[in-house]
Amino acid sequence: MKVMVSVAAGLATLLFAAVAPAQPVPNDIPARFEQPLARDFERREVMIPMRDGVKLNTLIVIPKRGEPMPMIVGRTPYGISGALRDMSPKATINAGLADADYLADGYIRVYQDIRGRHGSEGGYILNSPLRGPQNAGKTDQSTDTWDTIDWLVKNVPNNNGRVGLAGGSYGGLLTLMGMINPHPALQAAVPMYSMVDGWTGDDFYHNGAFRQGYVDWMYGLIAGKDGPDPIWGEYDLWDPMLEAGNAEGVGKRLGLDGLPAWNRLLDNAAYTAFWRDQALQDVLAKQPLSVPTLLVHGLFDQEDSFGTLAVYKTLEAKDARNDMNFLLVGPWFHGQSQTDGSSLGNVKWGSDTSLWARRKVIKAFFDQHLKGRTPATPVAPVTAFETGTNEWRTAQAWPTTPATRKLYLLPGGRLGFDAPADEGAYAEYVADPNRPVPYRRRPIRPVYGPDSTWSQWLTDDQRDFATRPDVATFVSAPLAEALTVSGDVAATLFASTTGSDADWVVKLIDVYPPEVREQANMGGYELMISADIMRGRYREDPKAAKAIAPGQVLPYRVRMPAANHTFLPGHRIMVQVQSSWFPLYDRNPQTFVPEVARAPASAYRAQTQRIHVGGAAASYVDLPVSR
Repeated sequence: MKVMVSVAAGLATLLFAAVAPAQPVPNDIPARFEQPLARDFERREVMIPMRDGVKLNTLIVIPKRGEPMPMIVGRTPYGISGALRDMSPKATINAGLADADYLADGYIRVYQDIRGRHGSEGGYILNSPLRGPQNAGKTDQSTDTWDTIDWLVKNVPNNNGRVGLAGGSYGGLLTLMGMINPHPALQAAVPMYSMVDGWTGDDFYHNGAFRQGYVDWMYGLIAGKDGPDPIWGEYDLWDPMLEAGNAEGVGKRLGLDGLPAWNRLLDNAAYTAFWRDQALQDVLAKQPLSVPTLLVHGLFDQEDSFGTLAVYKTLEAKDARNDMNFLLVGPWFHGQSQTDGSSLGNVKWGSDTSLWARRKVIKAFFDQHLKGRTPATPVAPVTAFETGTNEWRTAQAWPTTPATRKLYLLPGGRLGFDAPADEGAYAEYVADPNRPVPYRRRPIRPVYGPDSTWSQWLTDDQRDFATRPDVATFVSAPLAEALTVSGDVAATLFASTTGSDADWVVKLIDVYPPEVREQANMGGYELMISADIMRGRYREDPKAAKAIAPGQVLPYRVRMPAANHTFLPGHRIMVQVQSSWFPLYDRNPQTFVPEVARAPASAYRAQTQRIHVGGAAASYVDLPVSR
C-alpha cells in the first residue's frame, strides 16, 4: 500500500510540474523605456497615403514654438533613418549642418522615402519617369510630391501653409519633378546638383560614354530596397574592371545582368527617346515658371555636372522680370554645400564657402519666400564663387560672358589665341584600349567605399598624365596678366584615327608656378578646371551611332562643364587630349561595333590618333573669357 501511495504521489508531482505556470525569465531590459527629456522639438513618423493608396514613410520634425511655421520637404531614395540623430533634446544638435539653422529659426523639416525605397510601400523604378511616353501609370514623383504637400498642410499642426522643396542629386531631380504641376502651397524650391539628363552629362553617360565605374551607386539603387553595397573581393578595381571586358561583363560580375534597370541603361547607349523624354531641361521648357527657384551648382561636381545649368537656362528664358530664377555656383564637389566647404582635395578656398552660402544665400532665399522676410542683402539673380581669386561675385545672369575666344592647340605642344598657319600640322599618339589611361592614380577604389576620395578626384593633380605617350599635351607660356573664364567651355577637335570609332577626352588645366609660397605642395600643381569625354560615333547625331571613316580629318565637338576661374599671372594654361578615361568610363574598342557595352574582346585594338593643329583644321577650346 505504501508503495502504491508513493507512486501516486510521484505521478501527481509530475503532473503538477507539467501544468505549473512558467517562471518569468530574468531580464534587465524593460518592454518599453524612454528617457525623460524636455525636447525642444516633436518627432513624428507617419505613413502618408498617395492617391493610389500607396503609403510613403515620412519623418516630421516640428520645433516647439508658438508661431505658425513653414515646412521644408526633402524626398530621397537613400533612406531617412539618419535624417535626425536622437542624441540630444535639442533639434539643432540632432540635425545635420544644413538643417540646424532652419530648426533653430522655426522651420518644420520633413523627410520622406520615395515609393518602393526603405520604409515606403510600392514599387521602385530607377529615375522613375514622369507620366507620359515612358510612364503609362497614374502616378509619378510629381503627383507623389503634390499628395505629400497636400497631406502635410492639412495635418501638421502649427504650419503656416507655405512649403519649400529642397534636395541634392537624386533629391534635386525629385525637387524639380515636384515643380511640375506644383501644389499651390509650394512657394520655393532649391534643387541642388540635380540629375537632369542622364545621357548628355549626368550620372549614367557623358556625351555617349557610359560611366561604368559608377556601378556601385547604381547597384545600391537597383539590387535591393535598402541600398546594398557590391562585394568585389579586390582592393583595386582596375583589374576586375579590365578583366570584365566591357560594361556588360562588369554587370555580370556583380549579378546585375538579370535586372531590368541595368539592361535599360545598356540598351539605350544612344540618345534615344528613353533619355530624351526624361530630360528635365526640356520637360520644364513646356511648363510655366510658377515657383521661385534657387538652383545650386558645384564647379567640381563629379556626378551631375550638366543638369543644373541646363535647367537654369531653361527657366531663365521664362523669367521676364528676373525675380523667379536664381543660381548659386560654388567651388564644390557633389553635395559639398551641405558640409564643410573650406577646401577640396589639396585646393584651399580661404574660407568655409559652404557655410557662407547656406546662410547668406540659401536660407535668405527660403526666409524671403516662406517667412516673408526681406533680407538685409537681397539674394542676387546669380551668386558665383570665382576660383583662382577665391572671391564671391554676383551677376544678373549666367553666363556672365556671352562671347568666347578660341584658344588654339598649336604645333610643338603650345597654346595660344592666334590661329596657326601651319597647314597639315598635327600631334599624334597611339591609344591602346588594352592599356587605357586611368581617370586617376591607382589604386581605383569604389566610388562610395569607406575610404573613398571619389568626391575630390576632379581636383587631382594631372601631372601623372601630362607626360604619358598616349596623352597629347599642350601648354601656354606663363601668363603676364590674369585671365578669367566664366561660362560654358567646349572643345572642337579636328582629329583623325586609324580605327572606325574613338573616344575623345579634353581637359582644361591651370598649371601652378613651380613654387607656391603659401602652400608648398601646390608648386607645379596641375588643376583641372573643366574636362569631359565624348564618344566619336555620335559626332553627327547623338541619336544614332555611325562608324568613323579611318584616316579622315573630322571635327568633334566636345561639350565640357562650365567654369568660373581666374588663371593668375605666372600660371600657365594646359590642355590634355586622350582617348580613354578608365575605369570611370567604359573602353571604346576603337573598331566600330553595334554596341560598345557588349563589344567582343577581338574588337579592342590599338589605333593611332592625330589631333590636327594647323590651318583650317586647327583644333581649339572655346573659352568664355570675361576679363
